[in-house]
Amino acid sequence: MGKIKLKVLGISYSQTQSGAYALVLGEENGDRRIPIIIGGFEAQAIAIQLEGLKPPRPLTHDLFLSLALAYNINLEEIYINRLESGVFYCELVCNNQHSTIKLDARTSDSIALALRFNCPIYTTTEILDKAGIIIPEESEEREAGVKKEKKKKKSDENQYAKLNTEELESLLNKAIEEENYEIASLIKEEIKLRKETS
Repeated sequence: MGKIKLKVLGISYSQTQSGAYALVLGEENGDRRIPIIIGGFEAQAIAIQLEGLKPPRPLTHDLFLSLALAYNINLEEIYINRLESGVFYCELVCNNQHSTIKLDARTSDSIALALRFNCPIYTTTEILDKAGIIIPEESEEREAGVKKEKKKKKSDENQYAKLNTEELESLLNKAIEEENYEIASLIKEEIKLRKETS
């Protein structure tokens, strides 16, 4: 059973389950994608890291990172090793300089940790064959164009569009301070959009 390296492509609202999110992983050297349905808190833990937001106090995954580093434990890889009844099973492969330890973990937590430890994510060929979907390149480009246009429209209509960059930065810091990461993510998106369109 061959191992295939994956990368985190992003998170979006789930089209199939209300209140849930779709975490999309992509084959590093291929076209297949794996959508994984995750909860809101897990999506937030992943999005914070993807957006580069720094919470004023450590979240659970940040605490895990600090604890592991304090005891010289390194997370070497994340391995999505099983898919049963639509549920992905995952293993954390850790090393403490004396031995390698494998721990069972939820996939969403594992991805949040992989982003913090900057370690690789793998799955099996079998899982990719079963759950992987291919998005044609043309469709991806069209989708990217539509997303950019929607983002611009959303930006023009949203409450942050009238604020200058300095005011946005100030609001971003306040949102992070108050641990309101959903608002922080929206503000960060607005700032990013302005940089892209300027």
